[in-house]
Amino acid sequence: MKHYLIAGLLVAGLVTPALAASTYYVAQSATSHKCSVIGKKPDGKSMMMVGTETFKSKSEAAKAMKGMSECKA
Repeated sequence: MKHYLIAGLLVAGLVTPALAASTYYVAQSATSHKCSVIGKKPDGKSMMMVGTETFKSKSEAAKAMKGMSECKA
């Protein structure tokens, strides 16, 4: 019984960070200069972050991207 409890706590500890709130970024490609919404922070080489804001949802980031002057082509 003790082994099951320890295993359950271990699994819960590993899964919890995966359930954390996602962060979205508006990034611009260094080569094509097209903007897109991505789920991880841009590396600064192939993708450049547009602005300094982070967004809690993909739709929120997409809405903000439409208003950014860097993303209008």
